[in-house]
Amino acid sequence: MKQILNNLNKLAKDKHIENKKYFDKLKKKQPKNLDYVMQELHDKEFKKTDCLQCANCCKTTGPLFTLADIERISKSFRQKPQQFIEQYLQIDEDKDYVLKSVPCTFLDNENYCMIYDVRPKACREFPHTDRKKFQQITDLTLKNVAICPAAYNIVEEMKKRLPL
Repeated sequence: MKQILNNLNKLAKDKHIENKKYFDKLKKKQPKNLDYVMQELHDKEFKKTDCLQCANCCKTTGPLFTLADIERISKSFRQKPQQFIEQYLQIDEDKDYVLKSVPCTFLDNENYCMIYDVRPKACREFPHTDRKKFQQITDLTLKNVAICPAAYNIVEEMKKRLPL
């Protein structure tokens, strides 16, 4: 896994223009079965991917925290939402709540999430490769292929399965 992660940034950079062109075409000429194929590719990839071996998403990026996330997590900590915000979060340039620092405060040294059962929606859905109306999140996917080896593999398979 370490080998893949070391090369992932370079692989993603090398494929960026190709992927961007592919996604631009995808938006113009969307296959009718796109969401079905994406769900299939996502499921197949995550049958063989162990996120605990990687956790690159948790080590290199931070999720957005919705108000519902903050309520749920702070409740599990037996804190008031404002205490949780002050302790762990900051507001970014887009006016969203994000972690004060990465790697994620809640990632332990064995890549386990200490708040897994109440983790933010963004974490639960990452890398978003099984999202309905996938064509709407291609910009996000372009970023995620540089972070998540599974997302990279899914996009590479997608281009084979759905040539445009």
